[in-house]
Amino acid sequence: MTMDASRRILDADVLIEGGRIKSVGKSERGKVGTNKATVLDCSGLVILPGLIQAHIHLCQTLFRGLADDLSLEAWLATRIWPLEAAHTEASIHASAMLGAAELLLGGTTAILDMETVHHTGAAFEALEAIGIRATAGKCLMDAPPPASPPALHEPTDKALTESVDLCARWHGAAGGRLRYCFAPRFAPSCTGPLLRAVSDLAEKAGAMIHTHAAETPLELDTVKRETGHDEIAYLDSVGISGPRAALAHCVWVDNDAIARLARQATNVVHCPSSNLKLGSGIAPIPEMLTAGCRVAIGADGAPCNNRLDAFAEMRLAALIQKPRLGPEVMPAATLLELATLGGARALGLESEIGSIEAGKCADLVVLDLAAPHAQPEEADLISRIVYSAQPADVRHVLVDGRIVVRDGVLKTADVDEVRRTANAQTKRLLSSSRAPRRH
Repeated sequence: MTMDASRRILDADVLIEGGRIKSVGKSERGKVGTNKATVLDCSGLVILPGLIQAHIHLCQTLFRGLADDLSLEAWLATRIWPLEAAHTEASIHASAMLGAAELLLGGTTAILDMETVHHTGAAFEALEAIGIRATAGKCLMDAPPPASPPALHEPTDKALTESVDLCARWHGAAGGRLRYCFAPRFAPSCTGPLLRAVSDLAEKAGAMIHTHAAETPLELDTVKRETGHDEIAYLDSVGISGPRAALAHCVWVDNDAIARLARQATNVVHCPSSNLKLGSGIAPIPEMLTAGCRVAIGADGAPCNNRLDAFAEMRLAALIQKPRLGPEVMPAATLLELATLGGARALGLESEIGSIEAGKCADLVVLDLAAPHAQPEEADLISRIVYSAQPADVRHVLVDGRIVVRDGVLKTADVDEVRRTANAQTKRLLSSSRAPRRH
């Protein structure tokens, strides 16, 4: 399943050299240019471009199941912010490892990740070790809401200086597999000077900007009251727009805002599971696509989803629009594009990933669709992938040509150790934070 310009589906081999795709076609194994070639026999399997999720919070993976059945504002104030404030380098590392392991095993090869205010370097160290492609950034909050803990409050200059230092250390690390993004949390938690500085710094560094926008009516009202502007217009006015910006959610946008997003070529990241679980609403994605908006998908964080499952997001993103606009909207092929090429654009990597083409990075997922839930074989292949496939169907995963999952087993970390460490760190977080624990 190439996802190239012609969307070709081929019975072919993929030849990889130096971490990149050299050719797609029939290959003679004795003529691949090396006597030490590794051969993955994918007969009867489906090779896809690696799935891309453009809105993830790895720092929240340890909070899974600890913040259920709350609105966004209560979710943040009573659970998420107190838990984030209790994070240490060890717990951030454990949270990133747990989330990245789940993502890789489920066929996600690249992410756009927003961390919390502190210890972002520990997340990058985990991402470097486990082998996922990631663009990640420190969360910026220089005007935090009163309900947020003091530990998450940072002066503007300090927040920006640390971001610049992290960018210098990690942007382009691991042979380009790791990249930095500037990540203001959302407009109500950031001053105008910080947002303007972020725009300038990202442009200078060649980095993405990753933030939230228009997630709830309360957020819109807050921005309108404090700035006098619609939120999308306000973000545009301070430079948080265009191909270098990825705005998560955009649930509450009117026609004017959609037209502005399309005109500026700003990336919108649709997170259907999170928006439904938090009761935020259903983003008007079909209208955005009709207007020409750039759209990607993401699972958001584990405590508002509770899975980091790209297959679930594709399926749900298609289904939730059909009662609203009719069964013909959001066909399976559209969703597969959002999870591959759309995600590549949102990461600023459309020339590097998102399709299986010569010259691109060898980020690949191999699916085994032989299980009963993905049969019969005569069904439309794209339908089987988007509506039927599950993470358990992932057989192999490659990132930069490196086999990170083989035969359903993660090869870059010990999953049992990742789980044990994550559980130990979660117990410590619960004992040291003020977040109530629900049963």
